[in-house]
Amino acid sequence: MNYLLVAATPFEIAPAVDFIKQKKIKADVLIAGIGILATAYHLTRKLAEKKYDLVIQAGIAGCFDKDFQLGDVVIVKDEIVGDLGVKEHKEYKDLFDMNFLKPNEFPYSSKVLKNKNKEALKLLKLPKVSGVTVNQITTAKPVIDLYVRKYNAVVESMEGAALHYICSLEKTPFLQLRSISNYVGERNKSKWKIKEAIENLNEQVMKVLSNE
Repeated sequence: MNYLLVAATPFEIAPAVDFIKQKKIKADVLIAGIGILATAYHLTRKLAEKKYDLVIQAGIAGCFDKDFQLGDVVIVKDEIVGDLGVKEHKEYKDLFDMNFLKPNEFPYSSKVLKNKNKEALKLLKLPKVSGVTVNQITTAKPVIDLYVRKYNAVVESMEGAALHYICSLEKTPFLQLRSISNYVGERNKSKWKIKEAIENLNEQVMKVLSNE
């Protein structure tokens, strides 16, 4: 297998990068930067240069669902951009609501960016959840309620939708792994578990890279 490991920041995947070097695994590493635009640009360039058997995006995330524990790792099966639209008359409308996009207009399926690669989704026995990608970290309760109600979002990131969109268009197998570092809306970072989230995330990444 020829892998591409993608992350927004180096510290999120540092243990996995060391593992790749030690085990001499056939994998490239891409630190794409924070946000949809940075990820879209750098990932597109990388995929134009080389073909991969699997692109793995790994990172920490906020979680909307307190049934999940901090430190839990999930696979994001589908994504949507949560703040691409308009708010008028106290109602938020996305591109589908405004008829700018059709629900099944490729690469969308039923309004979301699905990972349709069953083999990739079966690589790890982890919960499969829906994600929402945002340009601004969510703190307000009305927005939190919107993402949960409208998109059934379980985790929030700033890059996931770029992975799903680009890899779907490029017909490249992909897997998005997220480890829960905090609950969305909780800004007291003393209550976050970033260290544990990164440890657990990298453990799962290394399982994929080892074909375990």
